[in-house]
Amino acid sequence: MKRYVIEITVFLCGALGMILELVAARVLSPYVGSSNLIWTTIIGVMLTSMSIGYWIGGKLADKDSNRNRLSSLILLGAIFTSLIPIGEVLLVKNFVAISQNLAIVAFASAAIVFGVPSFVLATVSPYAVKLKDKQLEKENIGGISGKISSLSTIGSIFGTFIAGFVLIPMFGIRSIILGITFLLLMLSLILYEHKTKKYYTMMFVLVVSLVMFNVLGKILFIKNNPDIIQDVDSEYSRIWVKKVEGKDISYKTLQVETGLESYINEQTKQMGSKYLYYYDLFDYFQKDAKHTLLIGGAAYTYPTHYLEKYEDKTMDVSEIDSKMTKLAIEQFNLDITNPRLKVYHQDGRSFLNYTKNKYDCILIDAFKGVNAPFELTTYEAMQNAKKLLNKNGIVITNIISAIEGRESDFIQYEYATYQSVFDEVKLYQVASNHEDTQKQNLILVGIKGENNINYEKQEEYKQLLETEIKEFSSNKKIVTDYYAPIGN
Repeated sequence: MKRYVIEITVFLCGALGMILELVAARVLSPYVGSSNLIWTTIIGVMLTSMSIGYWIGGKLADKDSNRNRLSSLILLGAIFTSLIPIGEVLLVKNFVAISQNLAIVAFASAAIVFGVPSFVLATVSPYAVKLKDKQLEKENIGGISGKISSLSTIGSIFGTFIAGFVLIPMFGIRSIILGITFLLLMLSLILYEHKTKKYYTMMFVLVVSLVMFNVLGKILFIKNNPDIIQDVDSEYSRIWVKKVEGKDISYKTLQVETGLESYINEQTKQMGSKYLYYYDLFDYFQKDAKHTLLIGGAAYTYPTHYLEKYEDKTMDVSEIDSKMTKLAIEQFNLDITNPRLKVYHQDGRSFLNYTKNKYDCILIDAFKGVNAPFELTTYEAMQNAKKLLNKNGIVITNIISAIEGRESDFIQYEYATYQSVFDEVKLYQVASNHEDTQKQNLILVGIKGENNINYEKQEEYKQLLETEIKEFSSNKKIVTDYYAPIGN
């Protein structure tokens, strides 16, 4: 192992650098989201930091390359990594308060909080090349450079898979940051030559200090976010469960990235989001409806409402994230044992593509503003949904978009797409006090076949039906799997 310590160091630093990049996206997602723009910003900043690190590392290695210098650089990487939890609270949150431009916030946060440790880790490769060249004392710098670059890249590949499939869903970002810190400390300790008692004392003090940084970061987070009950990392998202206190009422909310996905009144246990009540319109448009599919469970507030209100009906839910379901059971009163409820932990589009089930209505609640999973917005997706519908079935979708103006592209594209698939399309405005140029909840209804209206329910749903936008039109192109100018 001693013979290959440089190679092992390069491999591990490559892996840890990539893990840090994935952690950066998770740490920042509740503040800036995870759209294409944000991912592009984070990746661009991290690559820039690494490029500068390679360049500076090469210059430092040419001046004085020895294992103790390399050990000190890696130690510096451990220190900056340990400061990430503190940086999230003291820097990222304040950047959001200063600027409303999420790309700027993402750029500044990634550059300062994550860019610095990435820069330091990138200096390792050129140092390793120089050290191996001195060690071998041969004129084969090209071969050494290729070998080191290959090891670093293989490490990055390994880090990507192990972080995405194992570390983030199993341990969460705080434990990962602490783990990276300790791995870097161990590497630094192994690399350092001629250790003295003074050196060991210094390392002990550093270990204690870095653990305290991690603890301090957690304390600051709790102090600055007293409303957060749970901070959970799943395979797909960073999820916050919050308790929001009002004057005479309190709500429990579920936040995914920057979006408020669900909330309930803690006193009445009723769902708080007004747009969810529009899903009840299935009972008006399809009087024979018995079996419903919901794509996007989140906190399962609507399924709970549905099962309580319609005792003769059943519901299937396609929710990709099993941890979301677990939180719904623990925090939002979901009765997973109800025989009229069936949960599929599966991607919504995949479910539409491959299920053999048939439904009277399909409800889609998987969109987060314009950051929608584009694969659920397309002509092909809606064609698949239509095939799953029984005679006179309906699709009801919640969309966040302006009705007109610059922010109206989402509804314009979707309206045109639904018109190309369904026999009749209706649109409803949830909040009448919103300006048409403001982003808001809009309910899009696609009807297959003839109307099968339950006129006996007209009075019950009168207030919802009166919010219909009757003269809406769109001149946008149809969204397809190969042309999707919306989503993330």
